[in-house]
Amino acid sequence: MNITKETFIYKEINDCTIKADVYFAKEMNAPVILYIHGGALIWGNREYISKEQVALYHEAGFHVISIDYRLAPETKLENIIEDIQDAVTWVKTHCQNNYGFDSDKMAVVGSSAGGYLSLMTGTFINKPKAIVSFYGYGDIVRDWYSKPSNHYLQKPIISKEDAYSFVGDTIITEGERERYIYYLYCRQNGIWTSEISGYTMLLNKEVLLSLCPLYKIGTDYPPTLLLHGDQDQDVPFSQSVLLEEKLNENNVENKFITLQGKGHDFDYDMEDLQVRRAFDEVIQFLKKYLEC
Repeated sequence: MNITKETFIYKEINDCTIKADVYFAKEMNAPVILYIHGGALIWGNREYISKEQVALYHEAGFHVISIDYRLAPETKLENIIEDIQDAVTWVKTHCQNNYGFDSDKMAVVGSSAGGYLSLMTGTFINKPKAIVSFYGYGDIVRDWYSKPSNHYLQKPIISKEDAYSFVGDTIITEGERERYIYYLYCRQNGIWTSEISGYTMLLNKEVLLSLCPLYKIGTDYPPTLLLHGDQDQDVPFSQSVLLEEKLNENNVENKFITLQGKGHDFDYDMEDLQVRRAFDEVIQFLKKYLEC
């Protein structure tokens, strides 16, 4: 399939340019999917969206915008969230004014850390019309992130010296997969939340809670689709269970799809029948709530 792609700079700050790849739909007034990549907020880039997913969304009639954002720990979480806010604004101004995108019909889609950031957009003043979270999380203060992980302790133990050799002081927006070593160190020591945010529960509880979408869901939260594998060893399946409960408490339209036997990153296995069926439901959900 021939899909037109163009790369833009959607934000410049402190000599840092932050980019977005726009995959144009066939119709310029089509609705928009803003895609946020995963990587524990530490690694990854806008090219992490698979070609198969771009093609699927394109065939369904959507523009797809996959964005970079500043990465942790060089940039802390509040500033990362600001990048996402600015990306939403950029879509609603630049893309709408210059290309005629129907950005009033915008969904935010993300996986893992991108799912978390997607869920955060539901707490913005300038909200999307719908959210799709692939194994995202709503709570960064619970034990799974703030205490050593039994799962990651079974892997080779990473020293502090080795971990910090993969990060630095320079602001970056595209991180190599090798930065996973730093993430592994954080999970083995239960310090991911404090390293990424710069805050601790002892001194900054209220600030950290404000960075958890689970505690900020209200009746005005956008319709949300949650997808999670029940064998996920990285982001606990229970994170999506908690989100579903909170959405229901606030009478927010939502759907929760459990992928039986699937772990983390299942959405990259587009040949799997269960995954393909899940993506069919994603398309149906987006068309329903973006009114197309």
